[in-house]
Amino acid sequence: MIFTVGHSNHPIERFIGLLQPHGITALADVRSTPYSRFNPQFRREKLQAALAAAGIQYVYLGAELGARSEDPAVYDADGRVSYALLAKTDLFRRGIVRLKTGMAEHRIAIMCAEREPLDCHRTILVSRELVREGIPVTHILADSSLEAHEHAMQRLVASKKLPETDLFGDAVERALDLQASKMGYTRKT
Repeated sequence: MIFTVGHSNHPIERFIGLLQPHGITALADVRSTPYSRFNPQFRREKLQAALAAAGIQYVYLGAELGARSEDPAVYDADGRVSYALLAKTDLFRRGIVRLKTGMAEHRIAIMCAEREPLDCHRTILVSRELVREGIPVTHILADSSLEAHEHAMQRLVASKKLPETDLFGDAVERALDLQASKMGYTRKT
């Protein structure tokens, strides 16, 4: 199982308090840029030091699993990233393999900035691919409760007002595609 968590604007002690009750031993940072202008406690070096003091390993996977790819082939004509294309790149696939390998020794949470899992690529992109590979995903929410990925997907389908089953295929996949198109990074051209 892999967990996800958003750092939001939590004080660092509160953030670590979200991880510890769930036995997290390693945090995979999937932010493309591991820094925060508004929440300096989540700058890569400060975060890594605070996690180490709490006995949690830190690994940066933003180059592999971040939503702001350097690969021009994953952007459309308008400069918007395509999560479908990004998920097929060798670099992204290597990031997924690193998570799968790390699961053998660690209880891993992948982290990005957004509080709400449905507003973040950690769910819409990374978790989607983990689930496709048969890896269960659970989201750690801001109140420290857990949400099964399947429940989060039900919320997403409901928010998009899609029937759970329809004539056009899987509602979850359609909802994920709609959310990805809404929130995908657009680079400046």
